[in-house]
Amino acid sequence: MDDLRAACLSAIDQLADADRLVIVGSGPVTGSRYDAAAGGSFGPYGAPGVRVGSGEPVLPLSLLMGSWLVSQSKAAVLPRTSLTVAADETVAACLELGQEVAASNDRVALLVMGDGSARRSEHSPVHLHPRAEIFDSTVAAALDLADATTLAALDPELALELQAPGRAPWQVLAGAAASAELTGDLLYHAAPYGVGYFVASWTL
Repeated sequence: MDDLRAACLSAIDQLADADRLVIVGSGPVTGSRYDAAAGGSFGPYGAPGVRVGSGEPVLPLSLLMGSWLVSQSKAAVLPRTSLTVAADETVAACLELGQEVAASNDRVALLVMGDGSARRSEHSPVHLHPRAEIFDSTVAAALDLADATTLAALDPELALELQAPGRAPWQVLAGAAASAELTGDLLYHAAPYGVGYFVASWTL
């Protein structure tokens, strides 16, 4: 996973010139917000010595991973908040949430955490689905082109069937980027362990 981690840190380093950082990731409900002190531990995932934040371990996995990556990057100095969106949230609500995040006079950097399908191979967490690779390829192309329209058009029911929790966070990104002229760069796309992972950077 070294290549994946390196791509993540390269992308996050590019956020360091912003005024503040918002990490968006999937969680049990939409709208839970956490400050930079919010804590979390990788203990349940086999690494009990790896923690983030000084507070109680309240972060869901997506925000825990995002906060851990930020702590190793140039963006660690930014004021930040973290925000959850439910994996089954409606498209309209995701887009609206993204618009709210972007409606600021500050230069806001978004770190959007979202997995692709967990059904990419026979060794996936969930058994292989014939549409999983096509779905992930569509997402990868949209991330590479900074194509908010394609992300906004992703089917929530298909994403749930494919075990792709990134659909909702990506549509928050689509809402935030709807009125901006951005350039995309796909830094990583692979499916280690049968799960689709992407790293992309969108810049003005």
